[in-house]
Amino acid sequence: MEISEQIKDIKGQFRLAMNGVASTQMRERGLVYKLNFGIELPRLQSIASEYKPDHELAQALWKENIRESKILAAMLMPTDDFCLDIAEIWIEQIPTIEIAELTVMNLFQRLPYASSAAFRWMADSREMFQTCGLLLLTRLCMRRCEFNESASYELVDQAITLMQDDNQKIASRAFTLLRKYILIGTAQQKAVLNALKNLQPTEGSVLAGWVEQLQFECTM
Repeated sequence: MEISEQIKDIKGQFRLAMNGVASTQMRERGLVYKLNFGIELPRLQSIASEYKPDHELAQALWKENIRESKILAAMLMPTDDFCLDIAEIWIEQIPTIEIAELTVMNLFQRLPYASSAAFRWMADSREMFQTCGLLLLTRLCMRRCEFNESASYELVDQAITLMQDDNQKIASRAFTLLRKYILIGTAQQKAVLNALKNLQPTEGSVLAGWVEQLQFECTM
């Protein structure tokens, strides 16, 4: 089947599975898309299972300004020919945090260069790149991925720096990353505790609460 025919078929399935209530609820929560069918993730996974992973199809789906198309694109993109340059073009085109989270979950964490890309993006000054870097490192920590000494130091140092960022969304994701990182083991807990000693947050601030929680979780 030609790519154009596959896209037409997929859009037909979107229309059949449309959930207007979910679409409205997403919009009310600030997840605004040019076109949103409100289809839930299990149904999209079912649709994806009907197609073979294909670079050209995934690229065509990503270019569609449709919520479900972008989600499906990440599910159907093969990792062997999805280079860093293309990944960064995709990040530039991510419209919402929902798409960022699902693209990280369905595609970015499967990439052979996931770890190096995550550190690169976390250090980027652009919000969506930082977001994807933090989300990706959090996913890798949840999978108990091993980081060498240099990478471990960079993760903790960058995350603590971003915890102090004026952008509370970035700061909160950096805090979440550290919470997942310390679950890997005692060495990680010690590294975070040592790094936190250098912080002197304002009493009663959000940062002070985060520091206290991390210290508690490191010593449980």
